[in-house]
Amino acid sequence: MKRATGLVTAAAIAIGAGVWAQTQNRAGNVVPPGDWQTINRELSANRYSPLNQINTGNVAKLAQAWTFPMTGGGSSVPLVVAGTMYVSSGRRVVAIDADSGKEIWAFTLPAPPAVAQPPAGAQPPGAAPAAPAPPAAPAPAGAAAPAPGGDGRRGGGPGAAPGGPAGGAGRGGGGPTASQRGVGYWPGDATHGARILFTSGNRLFAIDAANGQPSAGFGTSGSIEFGVPYGGTPTIYRNVAIIGAATQEVPQGPPGNPRAFNVITGEKLWEVWTVPQAGQPFNNTWGDGWKNRSGANMWAFAAPVDVERGIVYLPIAGPATNYYGGDRPGNNDFANSIVAVDAETGKYRWHFQTVHHDIWDIDMPTAGALFDFTLNGKRVPAIAHVGKSSYVYVLDRVTGRPLIPVEEKAVPKGDVPTEWYSPTQPIPVRPRPLSRVSFNKDVDLVRPEDTTPEHVAACTAMMEKAGGYYNAGPFTPFMFKDTNAPPKSTIQSPGGTGGVNWGGMAMNPTNGVFYVNAQNTTLVGWVQPREPGRDFAAESRGSTHPYDRASVGGLGPFFTFAAPLNGFDENGRPRPGGNVSCVRPPWSKLYAVNANTGEILWESVLGLNENLPAGKQLAGSAGSAGPTVTAGGLVFVGATSDGRFRAFDEKTGKEVWVTRLPANANGAPSNSNANPMSYLGRSGKQYVAIVAGTTLVAYALP
Repeated sequence: MKRATGLVTAAAIAIGAGVWAQTQNRAGNVVPPGDWQTINRELSANRYSPLNQINTGNVAKLAQAWTFPMTGGGSSVPLVVAGTMYVSSGRRVVAIDADSGKEIWAFTLPAPPAVAQPPAGAQPPGAAPAAPAPPAAPAPAGAAAPAPGGDGRRGGGPGAAPGGPAGGAGRGGGGPTASQRGVGYWPGDATHGARILFTSGNRLFAIDAANGQPSAGFGTSGSIEFGVPYGGTPTIYRNVAIIGAATQEVPQGPPGNPRAFNVITGEKLWEVWTVPQAGQPFNNTWGDGWKNRSGANMWAFAAPVDVERGIVYLPIAGPATNYYGGDRPGNNDFANSIVAVDAETGKYRWHFQTVHHDIWDIDMPTAGALFDFTLNGKRVPAIAHVGKSSYVYVLDRVTGRPLIPVEEKAVPKGDVPTEWYSPTQPIPVRPRPLSRVSFNKDVDLVRPEDTTPEHVAACTAMMEKAGGYYNAGPFTPFMFKDTNAPPKSTIQSPGGTGGVNWGGMAMNPTNGVFYVNAQNTTLVGWVQPREPGRDFAAESRGSTHPYDRASVGGLGPFFTFAAPLNGFDENGRPRPGGNVSCVRPPWSKLYAVNANTGEILWESVLGLNENLPAGKQLAGSAGSAGPTVTAGGLVFVGATSDGRFRAFDEKTGKEVWVTRLPANANGAPSNSNANPMSYLGRSGKQYVAIVAGTTLVAYALP
């Protein structure tokens, strides 16, 4: 811890009582029990619903109540206010009756200006005829599959790029998209009605919650341009809307600074520099590498707020570029940190850094959840965080002081020329990491009884081809291999998606127990000199940094230790069955952790791999999304790649309900890579809802 001195379509009707300005404590932002007013329900970001109509005694009867077709929004979390649901869907933001799933109104982003097309068959002057596209090649062994809806790195995913395409026809197809993470809600005041705010590339929009019309007085025609794009949701506290930034992996580029705007006028209120500039505190932790430094951004989808004290906790990711930091010698303060600032002014309070000098792409996908830490009868306002590293940090949210001790422990040093290595990393004394953080082939290499003999043979061959996999424990850096030298590989665990990614935790504030989906993933390869004229990854195109990641699979940081489940045929082609991790399962678990003591209360394997032989399929198959917990004693979670939505008993970790998600619009099976939510309809009935592929689906008791 450190301190320092449009267009409205469909039935555009008023919702009436459903959008009344909440008769709540404006400073406290009290959320009615049946509402879900932010993507994490409330500003404490605990994702805890106080509803208990659906509980462990009756959840087995839970059934699909309604569905709503989506044109985007694969990781959106709907909001519900007084029985009306609001959700982003491709080019549209829609209001839905939360009992029936019927559309009330829709706001559609304006289409971009049409570009004049040449006559059919004509070529632009000097252009060569287009060559036919080559056939798609199968993914090589070890290639990482993209996470549904984007993995969130640097704020990627739909809606992050300015003017990005919606990616398909249909309602709202074509043109820019609304953020596919969700929207924000402002309850209004004495003279302004409630508003829905959302981002689209580098614009912030405000529309009236009553009818979807652009909000009068906000910017120009209901929107403002804010510069560096952001793909998350606005965090709204009082009259302040706080957003992050989506940057790329080019070291010198736009800053990743969080910014804040007035929700009534769109006026800019503040901007926090995440890389301290000359003369600012902690600038000396960057050497000369602070100049024009990009990355170190808030790509997380929202930020928690202590509404009593007016403090927002900004999750700041690692610097660009991900895997080389020799041009930024030092700990790089504010990067990989929770940075606490005044929500209305941006004034610095404190920060806590979870990774010194990040060269692993560990990032900061969420800041965590707020709760009251209780030990020996004493209560302390706290924030709990777990991210890609899978280490759990519990801090006093007023001072930033660790409430569960954190020790600076020695970590391995690498050998990349000109790189700077931190000799220690901050590691909490408990709980143990929630994911595998090292690799020992005698212990961790997959075995025939885990998968298949053919898979084990393919994994062994892959490891031999890679020159073996070096790992010296937590925070092992990728080692150096010269361009023409024989393969010499490092294995990183967890890999680039964690650990725990943007889904984060769900916290029960009544007892300080949180629930989280943690993955066991890997990255493999080395660091080598960049080859002139060749880009190692699209997101670092044009960069001049001297070293970057590669592996026997090719250039770039995207290769994992995975191989075909059923090995290769006589022609060397992967047999059907897909790639499967070469480390021993389970590959993902759902955990319950007491944040007061650091005790792991239970852990349950999360997700099936149905390509595995019978009796071996409960191996874990989760993505980046997270769970939601309710007062009914249930933990709901999608996140898996097996097309299912589940509920677990909060106390025991036993799976007590599971259903297959509805198919996508094209008939293909759907998965959910979104966080679930729960609410009351106007009928007084409790629902649980989740976005699954191209469908928003709600469940209720009969």
